Amino acid sequence: MSKKLKIGLFGFGCVGQGLYHVLKNSTGFKADIVKIAVKDKAKLRTVEPSLITYNKWEILENPEIDVVVELIDDADEAFQIVSEALRRRKHVVTANKKMLAEHLEELYHLQYEYNVSLLYEAAACGSIPIIRSLEEYFDNEELKKVSGIFNGTTNYILTKTLTENLTYQEALCQAKDKGFAESNPVNDVEGFDPKFKAIIIALHAFGLIIKPSGVLNIGITTLQEIDIKYANEKGYKIKLTPHIHHITRDKVSVFVVPSFIKSQNHLFNVDNEFNGVIVEGKFSGEQFFQGKGAGSYPTGAAVLSDISALSHGYKYEFKKYTQNQILSFSNDVILEVYFRYNSPNDLQYLHFEEITEKYSSDSYYYVIGKIHLEHLIGYREYILTNNLFISLINERVEISNDEKLKKSFKKEFQIF
Repeated sequence: MSKKLKIGLFGFGCVGQGLYHVLKNSTGFKADIVKIAVKDKAKLRTVEPSLITYNKWEILENPEIDVVVELIDDADEAFQIVSEALRRRKHVVTANKKMLAEHLEELYHLQYEYNVSLLYEAAACGSIPIIRSLEEYFDNEELKKVSGIFNGTTNYILTKTLTENLTYQEALCQAKDKGFAESNPVNDVEGFDPKFKAIIIALHAFGLIIKPSGVLNIGITTLQEIDIKYANEKGYKIKLTPHIHHITRDKVSVFVVPSFIKSQNHLFNVDNEFNGVIVEGKFSGEQFFQGKGAGSYPTGAAVLSDISALSHGYKYEFKKYTQNQILSFSNDVILEVYFRYNSPNDLQYLHFEEITEKYSSDSYYYVIGKIHLEHLIGYREYILTNNLFISLINERVEISNDEKLKKSFKKEFQIF
């Protein structure tokens, strides 16, 4: 029989209120929220005043509370709360993807040291149970890739700009009004949010702990009407897509860039605030998951799923991480991209390995070509500062010439 849990909740914003609602209306699972810690004393709350506290220690030092649910915006404060809760042998559920991505290694060791569980399904792709699927279904299968749409805010904006001809700013305002975007949407629109999620997923899919600073993220802030026009003419949709690719026997690449998506791709019809995840296994082939990636109730439901799992003693086993002996992170890959720029001088900065198409006009230029991922990382700020736009045009990722030579050499001499 499952244990009825006592919960200490940090944060009562969009997701916190969603959790409160789905918990109160759940017919299959019961738990008690003992205290809710918030910061703003002037803000009116929709719960009984006795539940509210402004002192985090009322939760962390309460022996009655056995589960801490962390749903605040501040990643640094979230880490302090989560790490302290684990040290006090309280189980933790969190949706803070930035905090997790920046502290995965410390948190991994803390939960084992204090024999408690840290669950974070809601931090990955909203209502899609991707972490649990990787942990339970794909735990012993070698994966080729995990990719998709991991951010409901940008997907909503891109859907509205492409299908309803809204401007970027109009679509962003709509996303804010519907609760899909924060008042400061930088993490979403610049691609940090899906990068953090990709880093979390890479741990469970490939057994890697990757530092966020090494992963490229280019968002949609420089998207212009001419880029949308190009996509429409070619029959593409534009999506912001994280890619986690097993590129060689011992290398995995991770990056986040906009992509031109073809109609035969599973992601083509994933619109508005929905997320989609493609998992390709060596033996099972391609699997596709779709669900809401933003919003109070869907994310609250994902948090509740973790709380319910805790009542049955569930923990992540991290099998891929404990078994990994050879895989490491690498940016040594070639991408085929569309690059829209303002003047011929811009093209001189980005050294393409190969250009297959080139267009010029009085107002703008673009090329289709192949470029090294490391080079994009080096010129990321130049691209953003000068309002240039880059989009993946082919989802296949090639290893660089150096890696091809190494692979060929090893094969010839049977090193592995």
